Amino acid sequence: MREELNDLVVFMTVAEEHSFTRAAVRLNLSQSAISYAIRRLEESIGIKLLNRTSRKVSTTDAGEKLLASLKPGFSMIQSRIEELRELGDAPRGLVRIAASKPAVRTLLWPVLSQIARDYPEVQIELNLESRLTDLAEDRFDAGVRLREFVSPDMNAVKIGPAIRMAAVGTPDYFRQRGVPLHPADLDQHACLVMRFHAHGAIYDWEFEKDGQALVKKVPCQFIFSESDICIEAAKAGHGIAFVTEPEVAADIENGTLRRVLADWCPPFDGYYLCYSGRRNISSAFRLVIDRLKNSPLANE
Repeated sequence: MREELNDLVVFMTVAEEHSFTRAAVRLNLSQSAISYAIRRLEESIGIKLLNRTSRKVSTTDAGEKLLASLKPGFSMIQSRIEELRELGDAPRGLVRIAASKPAVRTLLWPVLSQIARDYPEVQIELNLESRLTDLAEDRFDAGVRLREFVSPDMNAVKIGPAIRMAAVGTPDYFRQRGVPLHPADLDQHACLVMRFHAHGAIYDWEFEKDGQALVKKVPCQFIFSESDICIEAAKAGHGIAFVTEPEVAADIENGTLRRVLADWCPPFDGYYLCYSGRRNISSAFRLVIDRLKNSPLANE
């Protein structure tokens, strides 16, 4: 019986990961052990559960039905285990969070670093991507997103103050090219833009002043997927970057970068920790939520 349960866990993991390799990593097993468990399960049931190609693994119709029947039961077991862990003396377990580099650097890291010191049995995984990760599909406990990108079906906890966008370039760049006074003036400038997903659209620059909203498609020579290198390009004199204010506050203060069009960049809701209300919240994740929600920056 125990052997069959282990094989079912392996099957669920392979089906969720669509990969023998990723399932092996997740379960800390060899690929040969994964393959053997699936073969043994299929022989025991007497029907094929997985379709295998060189690139992807998918469930057969029978495999899909088995997966649908297994998930509720294993989910209930996991919930009961987490409830028992709640009775322990201290939070423990893995918390997986998807967030952008600016959010991690300015908001998450100070809090998570302290949690790691206070609770050695809490393990934290940070996935630093600009794209909007599918939290459920990629099995993240939470994501950190600007308020406008939080879907209505998610729980959202404010973890940072309102922020502004900042259009910045080097003082030398503006001496050579002039200072834009209106977003329309950007047509005469070199702009450094970002595309957050390989198949997504280039991010248009959004401005607002005196109730007038303006979405600007700017000319560009460079397109980046991360704001860090975009800011470095601005520092190198390649043009104007349009990023969140906290990312360049120190550079503006020390004179490395000069801010323009500040009157066209009003504050807006900042970063929120978002997560599904349907999933069980572990003791470790509850600790993370409470610490972030009550941090000084969340209450500014």
